[in-house]
This record gives sequence, structure tokens and C-alpha cells, in this order.
Amino acid sequence: MAHLTGESKRQYVAGMFARIAERYDLMNDLMTAGLHRRWKRETARLASYGLQGKALDVATGTGDLVLALARCPGIEQSVGVDLLPQMIAAARKKAKCRRMGGKATWVLGDALQLPFPEGTFACATAGFSLRNMTDLHGALAEMVRVVRPGGRITTLELSPMPRGPKSVLIRWCFHRVVPLMGQIVAGDRAAYTYLPQSVDRFLDADHLASLLRGLGLTGVGYSRLGFGTVTLHWGDRPSN
Repeated sequence: MAHLTGESKRQYVAGMFARIAERYDLMNDLMTAGLHRRWKRETARLASYGLQGKALDVATGTGDLVLALARCPGIEQSVGVDLLPQMIAAARKKAKCRRMGGKATWVLGDALQLPFPEGTFACATAGFSLRNMTDLHGALAEMVRVVRPGGRITTLELSPMPRGPKSVLIRWCFHRVVPLMGQIVAGDRAAYTYLPQSVDRFLDADHLASLLRGLGLTGVGYSRLGFGTVTLHWGDRPSN
């Protein structure tokens, strides 16, 4: 189903994440041996470094990045936006359990039409969600729009790996082990078959960096995490 585009993709992805919302965190822990939590903390630190004000996480899912941003110095309020009530409910429950409800808030909304005025946030993040956007350029443009001049955009995403022996092994695990794990743990093989297929079809790290530059961001760069399977990108909105 990774070949879908437009409204068909939007409906498929929404239905898929609604189905797996309750097991989403558990599957992420199993697939990354818990490393996704460290990657998200690193993303939040980089996004907020040297900045003050509000932070935004787009397509926030169960809210890990929102909570990580809320803990960063200089962040006064952390906001997560997601299209799915199921994910928002899970995020709010997590924040309540961690007694962070006062500094972290959630809003139902579409990444392609963020419900915020221009320049609202000091920084914006997107974690493992860009592959699911029906309009990647539009989603990134919206993130740039709602970040103030001098603010920062960071994205954390699974990326196609350069060809080589390591990539062969990783792809075998993605395409064979992950769907089986999804069937056993989440009861949804289809959702975790979509995952590796969506990675195969996504932009490589250099092309995503070029897209960020094309949107006017400066200081664009990236680093690879997770044996090269995950890429953290960043860039700043110019001050003038």
C-alpha cells in the first residue's frame, strides 16, 4: 500500500495508525530496542537549542517528542498536532501519567493545514511521520510557515540506506522480521508491511536536505543514527 498517493494514501494511513495506536509504543520499543526514545530526545535538544518560546511537533503520534521538547530549557509550551483522536488520546494519557499535562498540549489538526498563525513557534519537529505525508513539500512548507524567523526545523525519519552488505541485512530484517513482529505483537501484519515499503519509496538523506534548502532554510545538515537507518535533519528559518 506504500504506492498509494493523495486522498487514498491519507485514508489508508489514517486507518492504519488508528488500528495500531494502542500497540504503537510497544512496537517502536521492540523494533529499535528502545533507541527511538534517545533519538527523539536528541531531536528535541537540537530543535530547541539556544531558542526560547513555544515548540511544535507535527503528526505527533503518542507524543514522545512533545514531552521531550517540554523538558528542554527555553521551551515555555510544547504543542503536538495529529490527525487522529486515537493518537491524541494516547499522548494525553502519557502526559498525565508523567505529570506533564501543564506544559504539553495537543491539538487535532492536519499537517498540511496547521491551525496556527505564521511565526507562532520557536521550533518545530516531525518524528517518523514525513513518509506518511500525502504532500511532503506542503507539510514541510507548513512547518516553516509556523516557525518564526530565526527558528529551527528538525525532522527524524527512517531513510533508504546506501547500497552495501549492511543495507542488505537491514532490508531483510525490515521486510521479513518487522511484518512478522507486527502480526504477533500488534495483530496487524499489513501495517508493518507498509512500514518497510514506505522507507523504500522515501527520499534519501541528501534529497531531503535539498528539499529543506529549497524551502529557504539555512544551515541545513543531517546526521545518521541507528546504523544508518534513521536520519536527523535540521535547518533554520532565516532571520530576515
